[in-house]
Order: sequence, then structure tokens, then C-alpha cells
Amino acid sequence: MPENAIPAYITSLIRHFEDLREGTHGGSASREGKEAHFERAVQLLAPIARKVLAEMNTSLLLDTGQLTETGLRRTPDGGLSASWALSWPEQRASGLPPLALQAYFGGAFHHPHLRGTTVEDWPLNVFDEKDAFAQRSILRAIASCDLHNLVYRADFRIVPAVTNPATPLGDET
Repeated sequence: MPENAIPAYITSLIRHFEDLREGTHGGSASREGKEAHFERAVQLLAPIARKVLAEMNTSLLLDTGQLTETGLRRTPDGGLSASWALSWPEQRASGLPPLALQAYFGGAFHHPHLRGTTVEDWPLNVFDEKDAFAQRSILRAIASCDLHNLVYRADFRIVPAVTNPATPLGDET
């Protein structure tokens, strides 16, 4: 990235604040238009969310996790939501919720957000594949923070890579 380029996470925040100022999302002022943008964002984010959770499953859960996803669904408040969740034996045995990445557009919300199991409300401004890919670092941060918070609620032993001394540390990518 050139030194003077604006990082994607800053661009996302700027779009978010401009949306608040203008009363729009992705150029749409109507709820119907905003929901159409959200539906497209969910489609674009799905492979990124699955990849992030697969990375955690492989490296931290030693492939013991199970990935589930809801697809787009209407929420009780009239909004829309889609989620991707990762559960594993130690987490379930501890009575903790799974790691989850959620895209949601609450019924009374002006625009959609991303969230995790314990981490809430990051602006969701995805309109094309480039935007979706740029959210990878945000989704990784949400999932990492969630795992940290779940460990805090239970114990480090819910993470198989930590309890298995033969687990090698991988390269960062």
C-alpha cells in the first residue's frame, strides 16, 4: 500500500460516517435499497468469513471444529442477519457459545454491521469483492477477540493448540 493510501478499515469508517450524515447506505435511502445492498454484502462476505473461521479451526482448534452458517434470514425485529459459527468439543463442554461472525441489519438500524459472539458493532460497508476482501482483517480481529473473550470466560484449555505441546506455530499470512 502506498504511504499516502487510506487503509481499508479507515475507508470503511469514513463511509459509515458519511452514511450517517447523508441518511443513506451505498447510495440508497430506502430500507428496500439498503437491504438489497446488505444481501449482496452477505454473499460477498460468506467465503471470507468461512476462510477466517477455517484458519482458526486448523491452527487453533486442530481441525476439531464444526463450521455452520445460517444464510440470510429475517430477524424478529424485521431486520436481516446472516452468521457463520465455529464450535468445537472443548467450547461446547464448557457451556460457551461458539465463535461467530455475524452480519446484521437490525430492523431499526440505519445501516448494517458486523459483530462476533462477544464483540459488537463494526460498520459493514461491502459493495464489491474488493470491499469484502478488505474486511478479512476485521473478521480475523473479531474472531480472535471473541476467542480471547471465551478463554477469559472459561479457561485456556478450551483451545486445543494450547494444550497440545506438539503444535507448531505457523507462519503469519
